[in-house]
Amino acid sequence: MHEDLDLLRAWRLGDRRAGNALFNRHFNAILRFFRNKVDEQVEDLVQRTFVACVESRDRFREDSSFRTYLFGVANNVLRHHYRLRQRDARTVSFETHSIVDLGAGPLTLCEVKREQRLLLEGLRRIPLDCQVVLELFYWERFTGAEIGQILELPENTARSRLRRARRQLKQALQELAKSPLELESTLSDLDAWAESVRGELTSLERGRELTPSPSRAGTG
Repeated sequence: MHEDLDLLRAWRLGDRRAGNALFNRHFNAILRFFRNKVDEQVEDLVQRTFVACVESRDRFREDSSFRTYLFGVANNVLRHHYRLRQRDARTVSFETHSIVDLGAGPLTLCEVKREQRLLLEGLRRIPLDCQVVLELFYWERFTGAEIGQILELPENTARSRLRRARRQLKQALQELAKSPLELESTLSDLDAWAESVRGELTSLERGRELTPSPSRAGTG
């Protein structure tokens, strides 16, 4: 978005209001990014993302949108979070380990339909790299090229990962579904259920009082 870059340039020149506006535009989306991937410290990871963005704001070369850059920072914060939780970070593979494998507990979102719960739980059971790529695609509506920028991958590799992630999600749903009817209902219109889950998460975010601020994050 050109407006994002205009706000970023103004912020770099010392306009703190522009920085606040930039963060407020993207705060709920970053909160949504973490909500189905960590059980605790969601707010802390959101703030860490914005702090990292503040600290590196002058290194952003504007060769992508600010939004893709911000999600790239969030993805790095998420990976660092899970590495810190392991005794030996060298054994962690986000290509093969899900957040459940990495110690995440049961799903805590209660007021969702059974197909929505099944989809959320399925996402938590596939490798983290696959969960991230699917949620970026379905919830944040990033293109294959943008996902590649976020994950620092060639576009073809990002699209290949998206196809593999869909297959793994389908397998996870087959294992988790309590009945053939529940599975069929979810798989028959996966796009619609993914969109409805995004709506549920967005409605939860609107009720949050936590507000980002570049000044809180340590900008001068």
